[in-house]
Amino acid sequence: MHLCLFEDDRAAALFPLARTRAAYDLRLGRRTLLETARDAFGRPPTLLHARPLLRAVTRAENGFETPEHLPGGTDVLFLNGRLIAESGDALEAIREAIRAGEARAFLANERGQTALAAAFVPRGAAADLPPGPLAQEALTPAVFAQLPETTLPDAPLVSRLPDLLDALGPALERDFAAHPGGLDICERSGADLQDGARLVESERVFVGEGATVRPGAVVSAADGPVYVGKDATIMENAVVRGPAYIGPRCEVKPQAHVEASALGFWCKVGGEVEGTIFQSLSNKAHGGFVGDSYLGRWCNLGAGTITSNLKNDYGEISLWNGQSGEVEESGRQFAGLFMGDHAKCGIGTGFNTGTVVDVFANLFDPEGFPPRYVPPFSWGRPRDGFGEDGFTPYRLEKALRVAEAVMARRDRTLSEAQRRVLAAVAEGRATNAEVR
Repeated sequence: MHLCLFEDDRAAALFPLARTRAAYDLRLGRRTLLETARDAFGRPPTLLHARPLLRAVTRAENGFETPEHLPGGTDVLFLNGRLIAESGDALEAIREAIRAGEARAFLANERGQTALAAAFVPRGAAADLPPGPLAQEALTPAVFAQLPETTLPDAPLVSRLPDLLDALGPALERDFAAHPGGLDICERSGADLQDGARLVESERVFVGEGATVRPGAVVSAADGPVYVGKDATIMENAVVRGPAYIGPRCEVKPQAHVEASALGFWCKVGGEVEGTIFQSLSNKAHGGFVGDSYLGRWCNLGAGTITSNLKNDYGEISLWNGQSGEVEESGRQFAGLFMGDHAKCGIGTGFNTGTVVDVFANLFDPEGFPPRYVPPFSWGRPRDGFGEDGFTPYRLEKALRVAEAVMARRDRTLSEAQRRVLAAVAEGRATNAEVR
């Protein structure tokens, strides 16, 4: 059987985080949605469907093909890239169809609309599908209209940005369950637990090969497991409270406080971080507070950056939705900052509750809050410019030079495929219309 992760016509609801990557490449905890799905089905041969603009970067990111035609002579399980492939009735129903070899489309009621959660197409049944389904920009229920249908009442689809934060805690618990062992693994793996470092409930703390926990640091699994990746460093007097994931090569700075968060590969974090996901390769290296937030890749928060994550009246927080382009109620009492790839802010920046900062915005305004939605390639302060929402447009050629310099610090280069994606964003071509 081949597994095919696909994008549907609602990936734009996860903009700006999914503006520059396929929805299934978003991080839940230690793993992405894609990695979680592959593990759930035994890591079968995998194909990927993505928006045309993203196919080249998606292949480079994951190492899997993005073909336009289905492979012959094999069963194919199509899985919505926004589906959290965890244990539950929805996943069991899909597995039962696979065991029985029965063609079936699995639908879900998603906020009053019908979404395609999955479809199982046994070998030979591909003839019932329209020609070249993988060449389409988005896969919808109409593509599988000839298959018998089952409606999944509780399909866990990531429908909007806060859903990623809601899934964080359970994802971290599942991730650790796949890597149990605690302190004895630390000793075998060559981790450096220095004198004065303290692990609380060490049987639920995994510290990877080459990782260092320095004197005075506390890693506590009293409230949930902690996974410290290969070559990560927890510096002096830092506190990491589970559930938490500290990815490979991450640096948790002295006196930092990281709680209930997931830091992807090679992030640098100081100050206080709570209930937050860093996709990877982003920095918040100084004091300040970031809570109930999600940062993409190559973001940088200046010293003293603070995100508000709770309204003074304790009410529900509204949030910009990339699918509708409108500000909508989020269903959450706590929500901070959602920042797209390559976005940055200067020292002393404050963000209001439920702020969305799009790709390659560059903000510096310690005297006031940026607007609740900052468009891509915005520069400076909203009252100084002449572009959308009063910002100065960030010139593409300058932005790409900055990206090259930033990426070189992590031994990375900006590929031609990445340049094309960023150019499309700057020119207004990477919009929600592309996934409708």
